[in-house]
Amino acid sequence: MAEIPAYYMRGGTSKGVFLLADDLPTDAAERDAVLLRVIGSPDPYGTHADGMGGATCSTSKVALLRPSQRPDCDVDCLFGAVAIGERRIDWSGHGADLSAAVGPFAIWRGFVPARDSITTVRIWQQGIGQVFHAHVPCRNGHPFEDGDFREDGVPFPAAEIVLDYLEPATTLLPLCPTGNVVDTLDVPGMGRIEATLVTAGTPTVFVRAADLGLDGTERPERINSDTGLLAGLEAIRAKGAVAMGLAPDAQTATRERPATPRIAWVAPPASYRASTGASLAAAHIDVLRRSADAAFTGADAIALAAAANLPDSVVHRAAVRSGSQTRIGHASGILAVGAVTARRDGAWVMERAVMSHGARRLMTGLVHVPERC
Repeated sequence: MAEIPAYYMRGGTSKGVFLLADDLPTDAAERDAVLLRVIGSPDPYGTHADGMGGATCSTSKVALLRPSQRPDCDVDCLFGAVAIGERRIDWSGHGADLSAAVGPFAIWRGFVPARDSITTVRIWQQGIGQVFHAHVPCRNGHPFEDGDFREDGVPFPAAEIVLDYLEPATTLLPLCPTGNVVDTLDVPGMGRIEATLVTAGTPTVFVRAADLGLDGTERPERINSDTGLLAGLEAIRAKGAVAMGLAPDAQTATRERPATPRIAWVAPPASYRASTGASLAAAHIDVLRRSADAAFTGADAIALAAAANLPDSVVHRAAVRSGSQTRIGHASGILAVGAVTARRDGAWVMERAVMSHGARRLMTGLVHVPERC
């Protein structure tokens, strides 16, 4: 039985197991086998009873970190989304809300010395080729985890960590990978669907709620009980993946890239009742956003805010502008995120996105992994 040092951390509405990359096998297949066993996948029962996973897309994650070799960063981070019922880890994603936990982890592990008040940690996201800065509140030489900052989807308050996402230093994909703000996807069984395809935050396919027969106020449980709708959403998502250059064909996108791109639908503001039971007024919302996933992550918010800033995009048409931030109405509540986009050399780029999350340690210690993974 192997023992590996690990932190179990929450970031925003996500949580995952944080490990040092150098504590794991250098061979990628061996490394993934260990991490699958840590999380408890694959689990045909969908419970992660024999691992650290939470059996949902937002709580079945791993993060691998090491001191950065880049002169402009303090730490390198690679996020993995661990499939629940399959033997697979998707390393292509953004890390979503879990990004908020990287700064505190780096300080706890001594990668960056804590400075009272605010400590800035410069982070290189290997999966998407982007730098972001985490501004972490610190006190007495350590990250400060208590506070009054609240975010929808998290039951307890925490200290506010401001995340500043910068324009990718090495662009893996342009903001609009097809070169268009709006594309028309020819989807089997659905017909021709207009979509906005963006790579900011997490690669996302945005469509109009009305084109799906929806209004943007749906609860995830309603969507997930409609197998026909789920099949249609996957068909659109897979077609979008091919158009974005993320998969050679729709079958490969479904089989090998289930986590990205995401698919979401948008609608103009409307009043609705959140999953918490709270009544939310349309006047406090700029755009509605829904998906089949219950979780709404920071990466999802960045993608939407960037798309909202693209003139005549699917999201831009649905949104009501209220200022420099976009107030997004999602299933659990409202999240505001700021994004700056610009047209440069004939192509759209995202220059910056800013948002806030809380994060804290849930557990520190050793994960125990059987020798046969």
